[in-house]
Amino acid sequence: DVSSSRSKSRKAYFNAPSSARRVMMSAPLSKELREQYGVRSMPVRKEDQVVVVRGSKKGQEGTISSVYRLKFAIQLEKLTKEKSNGASVPLNIHPSKVVITKLHLDKDRKALIARKGGKSE
Repeated sequence: DVSSSRSKSRKAYFNAPSSARRVMMSAPLSKELREQYGVRSMPVRKEDQVVVVRGSKKGQEGTISSVYRLKFAIQLEKLTKEKSNGASVPLNIHPSKVVITKLHLDKDRKALIARKGGKSE
């Protein structure tokens, strides 16, 4: 059974294992990719190209440099913040606030698209 209790849902979300977080950290595909692959969303991965669609960084494009599952965040190569001591730190963005514009395909990713009922080309 699936609980509709807010506290249980939050507990399950924040205590989720890494394997479950991967699926939670999915992002929608752009309209072009949706047409091309017949799939609406995919779990994000390193090397995917995305565009930010919400928040103060809206409109920024970039390649995912890391997927930080522990923080439910992704980091883009170009999105950094300058610290007062001059060091630059990557900004964390939630995957639901981006749209994937180019997929980094390998055999596992193609298999996932096929399993979701999409078309590989």
